[in-house]
Amino acid sequence: MKRDYTKIVMFLFVLAFTFSVKGQSELSKSKYAGIITSYLSSSENASKVSGSDLTDIYVNREVFSKKTGIANVYLNQRYNGIKIYNAITAVGIKNNKVFHFAEKFQKNIEERVTSKTPLLNESQAIEKAATYFKLGAIGEIQYIESEKGKAVFSKGAISQENIPVELVYTENEDGDLVLAWDLSIYTIESSHWWSVRVDARTGEIVNHNDWVISCNFDGNHSNHSDNHKAGNYSKSSVNLFKAESNSLYTPADGSQYNVYALPTESPFHGPRSIVTQPADATASPFGWHDTDGIAGAEYTITRGNNVWALDDINDNDGTDGFSPDGGASLNFDFPLNLDQNPRGYLDVSTVNLFYINNVMHDIWYQYGFDEASGNFQENNYGKGGAASDAVAAQSQDGGGQNNANFATPADGSAPRMQMYLWFAAGTPGDALIINNGSLAGGYQGFTASFGAVLSSPVTADLVVLTDDDGGESTDPNDACDLVTNAAALNGKIAVIRRGTCEFGVKMLAAENAGAIAALVVTDDREPGPMGPGAVGDQVTIPSIMIDKATGDAIIASLGNGDTINASLQDAGPYQRDGSFDNGVVAHEYGHGISTRLTGGADNSGCLNSNFQMGEGWSDWFGLMITMKPGDVGTTGRGIGTFDLNQPNDGLGIRLRRYSTDFAVNEYTFDATNDNTVEGQDVDGNDIIRNRRVHYIGTVWCTMLWDLTWAYVDKYGFDPDLYNGTGGNNRAMSVVIEGLKLQGCNPEFLEGRDGILAADMALTGGEDQCLIWDVFARRGLGVNASNGLPFRREDQVENFDTPDPADPSLANCTTLSAAKFNASDYSIFPNPASNLVTVKSKKDLGDVTLKLVDINGREVLTKRTSLIGEVELDVKGLQSGLYILNIKGDYIDTNEKIVIK
Repeated sequence: MKRDYTKIVMFLFVLAFTFSVKGQSELSKSKYAGIITSYLSSSENASKVSGSDLTDIYVNREVFSKKTGIANVYLNQRYNGIKIYNAITAVGIKNNKVFHFAEKFQKNIEERVTSKTPLLNESQAIEKAATYFKLGAIGEIQYIESEKGKAVFSKGAISQENIPVELVYTENEDGDLVLAWDLSIYTIESSHWWSVRVDARTGEIVNHNDWVISCNFDGNHSNHSDNHKAGNYSKSSVNLFKAESNSLYTPADGSQYNVYALPTESPFHGPRSIVTQPADATASPFGWHDTDGIAGAEYTITRGNNVWALDDINDNDGTDGFSPDGGASLNFDFPLNLDQNPRGYLDVSTVNLFYINNVMHDIWYQYGFDEASGNFQENNYGKGGAASDAVAAQSQDGGGQNNANFATPADGSAPRMQMYLWFAAGTPGDALIINNGSLAGGYQGFTASFGAVLSSPVTADLVVLTDDDGGESTDPNDACDLVTNAAALNGKIAVIRRGTCEFGVKMLAAENAGAIAALVVTDDREPGPMGPGAVGDQVTIPSIMIDKATGDAIIASLGNGDTINASLQDAGPYQRDGSFDNGVVAHEYGHGISTRLTGGADNSGCLNSNFQMGEGWSDWFGLMITMKPGDVGTTGRGIGTFDLNQPNDGLGIRLRRYSTDFAVNEYTFDATNDNTVEGQDVDGNDIIRNRRVHYIGTVWCTMLWDLTWAYVDKYGFDPDLYNGTGGNNRAMSVVIEGLKLQGCNPEFLEGRDGILAADMALTGGEDQCLIWDVFARRGLGVNASNGLPFRREDQVENFDTPDPADPSLANCTTLSAAKFNASDYSIFPNPASNLVTVKSKKDLGDVTLKLVDINGREVLTKRTSLIGEVELDVKGLQSGLYILNIKGDYIDTNEKIVIK
């Protein structure tokens, strides 16, 4: 590793001098410094941070929110001029006062700091991180420059991006503040963008998180029968949502796209349609194909200011992927037949991906995810924030299957979305036809995801490939070493053992030897679609994989001197294309929104994966943009049903569908304490999985979905996602503003409190009561507790709403708690074995009592007038935990019941 030590020493000297001179004065540069300083020293400040802990604070970022009129100021602590990692407090300032204070300062810093001088340099820290993550030889890494207080090193052989390194303090497991090098490495294969803190004295990894949020949607849904097919829909032409929303002001670039237009969720939910000039004039004033801010498109392909959509079939994460070209007229109308290899409709897939990324950009721009807040744009048109970070959206990514991910670095660095192909639903067809001999007949097989598409059968004699066993493997038929029978393979179909090397290596070896196709024989593993590996992009011949028994029989027959003539064909089943599931694409984009808005756009580590609510926000983003007139909150909605080839009312990728009905989704805050989740997949198979990130996210989205329907019930639904005034639009506003206000490393209570603060800023508190009702119903009431930080087993749920006399509720227009209090009724005995009595002190009118078991099944329902005592007969019910929902005009609450 070559390094210019003179430059680095001078950089660190200047950095240290800058810190010592600026120090506390850094805060004074903010026009809100006086307001913040006054608040920190006032009795209102309940953070209990000592004066010495506040001596070195700087403004990490300031963002003004147009909707709320709030200045969101993000304060970061330092010690001796060195930043404390994620010690970021979000301060909301309105009308020259501190409106909201999400305190995340470290306390008693002086006592907890363990060291002040590093023993390792930045290069050594990079080496330690590379070793920890098993990234291999780091190659030539050199110091390049200083940028935003960080030393920037070259990529070497381990990263796709330059490696920024900064000296910070970070908290370890013992609660000490240790000096560490903070650095990030975007791994070559794109599966991880590690943000890591390396102890600057010992080289140990103190903590780390991954900016690539990989959703692992495949879960345990292993059995996917072909139970749903896309409709044979006719094509129609539409303008998005209300005509007046866009048509009068849209940039007149003539663009049109044949896509699954919102609110259509997927091919299972409706037909494609032509959308014309859909770019929103406020969010994308020069259209979707502009980058220079001057009228006229810079690109006629699926590339522009907000996103560059291209394929990554070969999994090289480069810029050489295919982007469909709409020509000078920007006409992206291509034919689609879903019953074929997905590569046959790559143009349509990429156009849909381009469309939904742009629509997500434009819609959420209206609610506050704009340039100053860190949105994704190549050119910010002078509106604040850092530019050069349009989304790189990759269709039919060859790096995996049954998944999707989104990588979100800090503002000014481009995120990447990777959309994969999903399960081939149904029974494999006869991809191999043997035309002669004792083995004549059809055999099942899977086509590769790279090389030529088998649009028509390829017919030739079969020849077993042999190699020289030169060191890569010990199997002479796996094409992992030098091919020795090229002359025999010329013009033939090569038969190859699965072996140990990449499929792309095998196919390229066979092609270079003159084979016109390849037949891969698997080992003890099940056959399936083959990925390209590092060199698959160079392969131009088709290939399929067959099972071991069939392959062994073919090889044995050829070994006996038989001539076998065969045909390879694409007989299905066909994989699902993730870029057609708008809800999942929106989910991935949503990770970028929640990451950029939490703790400020310069900090990508504030949604800590130890308690990742981001999965919940992302599910919610997908649900919101696919709501339709006529929908009701009690209807269960799954996520990713198209990708899993399920009916539209299927379970999807979660263990529960989203619904306001506890019989469909009974999750409450207490469910976040479960370490292992049991349930059934869509086919009724028992499953046990330990995926806490996604499970916790499901609980959070359940609450947000309930909140949305409470708003819709009060204000109605408006299909105009841009400029509408319905309850769904209000929910979108309050959630986005809540993200800005909740602070770094939020847990459920901080998420709830951010939303409450957002409502206070947006409406003066008109919906405080509605919000409390919703969260309390799911156990996130006023006396709920997150437990200890970063512990996942000590959350305490509570179903209480605030006292109606609370001043914050003064402007409420509705509150069920104002009509009843928890003290107005009681439930006994609990636990119970025969009868459960509900006793009310006042007349709560007609109600429905519904008892739901832990699996969401409704086991008892009773409609009655709730005054005095009402009894429920629970004899015969299995022992366990149940939820009793009491719902009427004056009450809507849930209580846990234990049956002995």
